[in-house]
Amino acid sequence: MTTKYTLPPEWAPQRAVQLTWPHPASDWAPRLAAVLPVFARIAREISFREEVLMACHDTTSVKVCKKYLQHAGANLARCHLHTVPSNDSWTRDHGPLILQNPVGQHKLMDFAFNAWGLKFRADLDNQITRHLYAQGAYGNAALEISGMVLEGGSIEVDGAGTLLTTSACLLSPNRNPQWSAAQIEDALRTQLGVERILWLHSGHLEGDDTDAHIDTLARFCNPHTIAYQSCDDPDDRHFAPLQQMAAELSAFRNRNGEHYHLIPLPWAQAQFDEEDNRLPLTYANFLILNAAVLLPTYDDPADHIAQERLQCIFPDREVIPIPCSELARQHGSLHCVTMQLPR
Repeated sequence: MTTKYTLPPEWAPQRAVQLTWPHPASDWAPRLAAVLPVFARIAREISFREEVLMACHDTTSVKVCKKYLQHAGANLARCHLHTVPSNDSWTRDHGPLILQNPVGQHKLMDFAFNAWGLKFRADLDNQITRHLYAQGAYGNAALEISGMVLEGGSIEVDGAGTLLTTSACLLSPNRNPQWSAAQIEDALRTQLGVERILWLHSGHLEGDDTDAHIDTLARFCNPHTIAYQSCDDPDDRHFAPLQQMAAELSAFRNRNGEHYHLIPLPWAQAQFDEEDNRLPLTYANFLILNAAVLLPTYDDPADHIAQERLQCIFPDREVIPIPCSELARQHGSLHCVTMQLPR
C-alpha cells in the first residue's frame, strides 16, 4: 500500500481546531474587549463538536482565555490552552498543514510565515507550530519544516488531488521570489501531495492584507462544488473583478473533466472603519467542522441568504452564524483565525 501523504479537505473528520488568543500586545489592543467574545464564541461552537487547541501569549492570556471560554459556555474539558508567544491571531496562516497517509500516519508541514509578504512582524507567529509541537500538542505526528513561504488561507484542496489558489498571492514577489510559477507548482505537488493546480487570476477584496487569499474568494465544499464570493452591484468596484473570477471558475473542470457546480454567495453592503477604510467582508470565509459549518456574518441582510445557500450545500451539517464584523476590522474573518487538525 502506498504511504503517500496528502492534505485532507476541510470536510474530512477533524480532531481539533487550532486558534491563537488575542492579547494586549497585538494589533487587537484598541478593540480587545470587543473581539475576545468573538473568539470565545467560535471556540464554544468548536468545543461542542471536537477539541479546541488554543495558543495563549502568556500566563495572563491563559487566565483571560479561560474566563471568556467559561462565560461563553464552552466545553472546557475539550479546550486545551498552551502558553506560546504570538504577534497576532491569524492561525490559518501561521498554523500547520497536517497531512495524512492511507495507513493513518500524520505529518505536520510547518511552512514559513512572513506576514503576507513582509507586511507586519511575524517572528513569534512563525515559531508557534514548533513551540506547540515541542509541548506535545500534535500527538505523535512527524514534523517537517519547509523553507517555502505558504499560508493556509492561500490554498484550497478537494481531497481528490486538486488544489485551488490565486496567482496574486502565490506569485507575489515578497513570498518566494526565487521561484517561478512552475517551481511553485512542483513544490505544492511534492510537499502537499496534490496532482493538479487551478489558478485564479482575478478577484480581490478591498481591505484584504493577504494579496487575495483563496479562502476569501472561493471554497471547495466537496470535490464537485465550489462556493464563491459574488458581487451583484455594478456600481461597486468589486463587480468587474469578481465577475471575471466567476468566469474563470466556470471554465475550470474537475479531474473527471466535468464543470464544477458553482454556488454564488451574496454580497454584503460596504462597511468602513473609523478611518474610512473599507472592511473586507466575505461569506466565503466559513469554517467546516464535524457536523457543522460556522458562517461569518456582518449584521447585513445578506447574512440570511448566505446561511440558506450554505445550508443547501451542507444538508448534513448545521450552519451556525457567527458575528464577525470585529474580525473584519483587522482585515480578516472567521476562517482566517482557525486551522482544523484532522482526526
